[in-house]
Amino acid sequence: MARRPAVTSSKTGTAPKAAKAAKAPKAPKIPKGESHLALVRRARRINRELAEVYPYAHPELDFRNPFELLVATVLSAQTTDLRVNQTTPALFAAYPTPEDMAAADPEEMEELIRPTGFFRAKTKSLLGLSAALRDDFGGEVPGRLEDLVKLPGVGRKTANVVLGNAFGVPGITVDTHFGRLVRRWKWTDEEDPVKVEAVIADIFPKSEWTMLSHRVIFHGRRICHARKPACGACPIAPLCPSYGEGETDPEKARKLLKYEMGGYPGQRLSPPPDFPGKPAPALGAV
Repeated sequence: MARRPAVTSSKTGTAPKAAKAAKAPKAPKIPKGESHLALVRRARRINRELAEVYPYAHPELDFRNPFELLVATVLSAQTTDLRVNQTTPALFAAYPTPEDMAAADPEEMEELIRPTGFFRAKTKSLLGLSAALRDDFGGEVPGRLEDLVKLPGVGRKTANVVLGNAFGVPGITVDTHFGRLVRRWKWTDEEDPVKVEAVIADIFPKSEWTMLSHRVIFHGRRICHARKPACGACPIAPLCPSYGEGETDPEKARKLLKYEMGGYPGQRLSPPPDFPGKPAPALGAV
């Protein structure tokens, strides 16, 4: 089984020192003509490995109810979950319900969400979806995909995040991290998120969809980065056909690890109790 990278201590917030110098993972032996059955088996093994590396994987947006998750997910477009989490406390204090948000002054809302970027477009979406929730759904977030995607600013990705994490309805979240990794792993070469979702849904049982999404996204944020993946510190390197695209030296790769893997705070201000890293700082905190 692949070796797990060092995880941050929940007490100290720092990664424990390795007992011995780690060796670079061996390049995988994956045949070019890999059959569909072999691909499915490799993909499912990667998922099992990731489940051991990230047993605490979770949505990295702070939320207390479906409405807060819906709003936070809309705000997360083109920014980090950390910046959203730093911004939403003041937003939800001002507008705790869809009715409150639908009646908000647009300029005041723009100022509250300005740190997330694209604040004018996002304000328009939030006002629109809040009004729709108030007028069409009795002030409640619907628990069906077909209803969610009708809301302003809500696409399949956002809908699947809300369904999977607020309602327990399995869904695959194809964000930039998920798309990048499944293509690196040669699970698919599709670029369109809807097509990627369909391909991955055919590889994994429905019961795995939500947690698979969390694990893949966690791995993309912490180890398998877009510009310089930490291949030498990757626990699934023996299963990755793209091994070598990033840094393969174990010591250099370890320095590329992010969040709790590198001994740094996570993205949530209020993480789950079993999260091994430190909470993120509030907006404006030193």
